[in-house]
Amino acid sequence: MSEMEPVKAGFSAGRAVGFLAGAIFAFAGTPALAQSGADFYKNKTVTYIVATKAGGGYDFYGRLVAEYMQKKLPGSTFIVKNMPGAGHLIGANAIYASKADGLTIGSFNTGLIYSQLIKLPAMRADLTKMSWIGKAASDPRVFVIAKQSPIMTFDDLRKQTKPVNFATAGVGSAAYVETLIIARAMNLPIQLLTGYNGNEDQLAMRRGEIAGTGGSRSSMADFVKNGYGRFVAQIGGKEKDVPQLETFTTDPKAKTLIALVKSQGEVSRLTVGPPGIPADRLAALRAAYKAAMEDKEAQAKVEKLGRPLDPAIGEEVEKMVKEALDQSPETVALLKASIKKKKRK
Repeated sequence: MSEMEPVKAGFSAGRAVGFLAGAIFAFAGTPALAQSGADFYKNKTVTYIVATKAGGGYDFYGRLVAEYMQKKLPGSTFIVKNMPGAGHLIGANAIYASKADGLTIGSFNTGLIYSQLIKLPAMRADLTKMSWIGKAASDPRVFVIAKQSPIMTFDDLRKQTKPVNFATAGVGSAAYVETLIIARAMNLPIQLLTGYNGNEDQLAMRRGEIAGTGGSRSSMADFVKNGYGRFVAQIGGKEKDVPQLETFTTDPKAKTLIALVKSQGEVSRLTVGPPGIPADRLAALRAAYKAAMEDKEAQAKVEKLGRPLDPAIGEEVEKMVKEALDQSPETVALLKASIKKKKRK
């Protein structure tokens, strides 16, 4: 006789009901509950907000994620909605303020980490409270110079005696903040021209309107590969074909800011929802995101375009974002001082 048999023999109807109720309760606390979240998405439409215009790296990753999350949530429909403006703040604030029903998610750039650090008034989103779903890549930052420019190296850039026009997205975007703080920390003769969203900076360089830009390596890889420009410096990453920016300075303050920018490159191409998405729906979104990143067809698309894929899911990404926001008062003060507009003489 097995040890279980006496227990079975002693079952009453009341005990059986109690046992069944307990089993159901225990089951509900397991990851299998994500299935009920997945069921919610059948015949539902999910709006995926991309905080830039169509075209460019953020739009590419946003549409890739939306396409394959839809595939991994049977019966769902994902619609991509581009909401550019204010350096991704419009799109980010819209995601944050959306109804926490799991039907609005999206992507914006990590420059908003800087905005939150300095308490930018226009930023209403609190990144520590949002529902983190995943991140698709790690993406080092680069300085790019147009092919027709006589500036061939980073040292050439530093030696310029007249302002060099650099394109960037809106104030508050990662490209704007990072280019600005590095330019000021290293006393670079860069004049930032804002409002170049998506791949508009590349088109402007090809037209000869601007000399260069700062941004993510993956967004500029094809531009450089096709001979329209050249990398002159890089922040972070494992590539050895471009000199690291930190090698051009011995100033401790400059190195601190370069290290901060480097840390942001590890958290790239985010997907996130508003605070308070129900746990089962958030679990379903995270599971679908993970499956999307593991989809061989999706991976082939990313590889074909030469873009990076280094995904992380859910709580891991939330931890990375919170760590990026955990900066010393000295670093925050340095960041504020670097971003603050210089007074006219």
